[in-house]
Amino acid sequence: MVGVVRIVVVDPSRLVLKSVSRLLEARHHEVRPFVDGRQALEHIKANSDVDVLITSTEPVSISGVELCWETRLLASRDRPLHVILMSSNYDQAHLIEALDSGADDFIGKPPAAEELYARLRCAERITSMQRELIALATTDPLTGVLNRRAFFERAQKACARATVAGALSAIMFDIDHFKRINDGYGHDVGDQTLRSISREVAGSCRLVGRLGGEEFGIVLEGASMSAAAEVAERLRLKLSALKFETAKGPLTLTSSFGVSEWETGDTLDQLLKRADLALYEAKHAGRNRVMRSDAAQAQDDDARPSVIRAFARQ
Repeated sequence: MVGVVRIVVVDPSRLVLKSVSRLLEARHHEVRPFVDGRQALEHIKANSDVDVLITSTEPVSISGVELCWETRLLASRDRPLHVILMSSNYDQAHLIEALDSGADDFIGKPPAAEELYARLRCAERITSMQRELIALATTDPLTGVLNRRAFFERAQKACARATVAGALSAIMFDIDHFKRINDGYGHDVGDQTLRSISREVAGSCRLVGRLGGEEFGIVLEGASMSAAAEVAERLRLKLSALKFETAKGPLTLTSSFGVSEWETGDTLDQLLKRADLALYEAKHAGRNRVMRSDAAQAQDDDARPSVIRAFARQ
């Protein structure tokens, strides 16, 4: 099997857990054994890197079928999870119930080594394809950062967490005079600058998306306005230091940034709109600078046509 698979194994028998874990570890997989199904479920919830659940029909505190169902609810288009039910009961009705309850596969108990490895190879093929589909659906093909829809979906979740956890800020930025780069140096050079800038920003920030053309959005969880402004300033300096070799000679560029902070009662649209308006002010103030949002100024919805409001209307 290619690569390391992170596997949770659940069975009320420590002897079975030890046996199955040895088989899996012999192929260098990462294994977390549990006798308690609820504890296993909490571990899967807290660790999004879990790839596979192998559970018996009768773990402690929860049935195997119920554990399959609960785990299936955690799986989403952003998180592939493969569930294998392990049982010595080969009754057809039992197998159908397991599959209907969220299991992807079924294996005998105790599992034969080669059969277990074969079923894990199948799990790897399926989850790999799911990850590829997720990447295609969420990634901007030119820059490699989140596409607009994926950015808004994940930013929405970040805002929901902010209502509980507190601080959250947003940054909007774009490349100054980007049309001149495309017109003067060619679209291939323009694309090169977008890719390079995206790599630099993605290396510093986790939630970054290309919202349209040369405009990007960033959401920083746990960051105040001042902290986000410092991040934006570091990015501004880093991007202005980039140099691109072209057929027409070396090229440098600058970028403008707008920053806003989460306020009680905010929506994502309001948060990003304030950052967008601050970006607009940075442009009018001479470009190549960071501007913080003015909440009062953001009351004017018609200050400029925004990719934020364009998305909200969809």
